Amino acid sequence: MKPALPMELQHHQVADDVYLSFQPSAPLRKSTLISIVAFVLGVTIIYVYSPYSFSLYVNPTSLSTGNSSSLLNNDSIATNDGSLIAEPDNNNESDVVKNEETCDLSSGEWVPNPDAPYYTNVTCPGMYNLQNCMKFGKPSMSFLEWRWKPDGCELPTFDPNRFLQLVRGKSITFVGDSLARNHMQSLICLLSGVVYPVDLSPGDNKKNGNQHWVYRDYNFNISLFWNPFLVRAEMTDPSNAFGSYNLFLDECDEQWTSKIEGHNYIIISAALWYIKTNMFYENRTLVGCEDCELENVTKLSAFYGYEKALRTALRGINSLKNFHGLTFLRTITPTHFEGGGWNEGGDCVRTKPFRRNETVLAPHLAEMYRIQVRELKTAEEEGISKTGLRFRLIDVTKPMLLRPDGHPSKYGRKSGSNMPNDCTHWCMPGPVDTWNEILLELIRREEAKT
Repeated sequence: MKPALPMELQHHQVADDVYLSFQPSAPLRKSTLISIVAFVLGVTIIYVYSPYSFSLYVNPTSLSTGNSSSLLNNDSIATNDGSLIAEPDNNNESDVVKNEETCDLSSGEWVPNPDAPYYTNVTCPGMYNLQNCMKFGKPSMSFLEWRWKPDGCELPTFDPNRFLQLVRGKSITFVGDSLARNHMQSLICLLSGVVYPVDLSPGDNKKNGNQHWVYRDYNFNISLFWNPFLVRAEMTDPSNAFGSYNLFLDECDEQWTSKIEGHNYIIISAALWYIKTNMFYENRTLVGCEDCELENVTKLSAFYGYEKALRTALRGINSLKNFHGLTFLRTITPTHFEGGGWNEGGDCVRTKPFRRNETVLAPHLAEMYRIQVRELKTAEEEGISKTGLRFRLIDVTKPMLLRPDGHPSKYGRKSGSNMPNDCTHWCMPGPVDTWNEILLELIRREEAKT
């Protein structure tokens, strides 16, 4: 039985920046989600921030030979159909991929990098406090001194000038949850060494979590559309934005699908909000629920809901008549709580990456990842045969599985703050910047084909 996922918020004012943080509570009963949210300081909700109470990786010290076979070992990769195959022996020269254009960027290891970081909280003044680990005194900065080295090729360091030239006159749109926002913020900070964008986000959009940034010298735009479910969703209780939702698994969310036509690159990423109490609808009819206690309602898994919703979102993109861009699906990333859940004192205090075979993915993450790979392949095939649209995977699951040292922990707020540790999101700068190094390389490859 998977643990329930609390999603509680409390707002704080720190250094004149409004940001969201966690509010601890008593442990949850099985199959019950806390529905009471504390609103303090009279601050309007601006962004949704969702910590998850279970760790999406398995502490290597807790593994036994008897049960580890049920998990997705880090020395395996998912094929396009979601099945598992062993990775090649990296010591065998004949197995090493030599073609830089086809090298698998998701398989590799973290190697020392004394040149990092490439920006700071000074060069990127708009960095969110929640990920500003430098500002709040993370005791070890060694998590900065690593770079991702794919097997068989090199992943170039992020070059902001090169990126801006590639995207001149274009637009990038992020769609998803708070980790999508983490990804977007990393990109803005990586570009800050060259230019900082103008924030054109209307007030109403910010209240809904949406953002819009423009680089006027490059005629380049970055947007964020907040939707942690990807499809149409309604609160079951309008007074509680963080309770359960009615999810219409076969209906696109027109709040973002109607606004991306004309955009060049779409990056969607959302999954973990499905692992909580939600009501599932198809054809406007209730078909079941996840983690609910309602009589005469079919109990369905989070995976059922997520697979249906992701398929709907990707097909929605494929159905757009005036969209001619490239869609990326960024894969799920693990949390790294150890010593307990978020409300049990769990923390992430490691100071260096795991080695390749030191840890494995938890079953929840492995299944979400399989769904993402399968649905992306289906969308890609439909694009090839019907619409001509392109779909690509930004596969960061295995790289981030190996980075328990890259989370804020307690260093995303003032010392003494009564908040749980954050082992879900990622320090900036930090390993999250690798997502944009991979993004740059994938865009470069696509542009080279045209």
